[in-house]
Amino acid sequence: MSDDRATPVLEFAEAWLPLPDHAGMGVAIDLALAPGDLVLVQPGDAQHERAIVDGACGLVAPEAGAVRFLGRAWAGLPPDQANALRGRIGLAFRRGAWLPYLTLLDNVLMPQLYHTRRRFAELCDEAALLARLFGLPGVPTGRPDEVPPADQQRAACVRAFLGAPALIVLESPSDGLVPGLLAPLINAMRAARDRDAAVLWFVQDPELFHDATIPATRRLRLRGAAMTALEATA
Repeated sequence: MSDDRATPVLEFAEAWLPLPDHAGMGVAIDLALAPGDLVLVQPGDAQHERAIVDGACGLVAPEAGAVRFLGRAWAGLPPDQANALRGRIGLAFRRGAWLPYLTLLDNVLMPQLYHTRRRFAELCDEAALLARLFGLPGVPTGRPDEVPPADQQRAACVRAFLGAPALIVLESPSDGLVPGLLAPLINAMRAARDRDAAVLWFVQDPELFHDATIPATRRLRLRGAAMTALEATA
């Protein structure tokens, strides 16, 4: 194994992240995800979750401390470098975050088309393989409002894992996982971790958070304004 394992994939170094639309409120987080980590976080509510996700992706700067991705602090990075780094992050949003005027396929491919120089046909082939892994015959070609919510959730997983990202950030859907999705999701995470990616999974559902079939390296909970390294018990 190379010395790259000494560099965390994602690091919150005594970071204070502001809550959206709540002046003076935020979350304190000191956490490092090593290559191959799968960290489950029970954030308490969607606002704290949003703050941590935005901080991880360099979309919101911490008011104190630092957030680093692949050893580079987001703060101060030139926009082109920050955009290129975001191409190494796969993200599944809690509510889909689909652009309604694009097809679902275009939505799935767009992050890779924007952040990388990969060919459209190559991305389509990889997306089709991932779609079958997550229980779809292929990525739906209709607009988001024409696709059932269950298939949207599967397509969101395709988008998150497309392009062999170094970091995968998963926001659990408000209405829970589609039945039958957990096993392929674990398999996809295992494959990603085998190539030294890290996974940060936000889980609101207590039953899923404690599920022993999820091979988490850590399970963390938010306590007040601080997310501590307290190991959750089943």
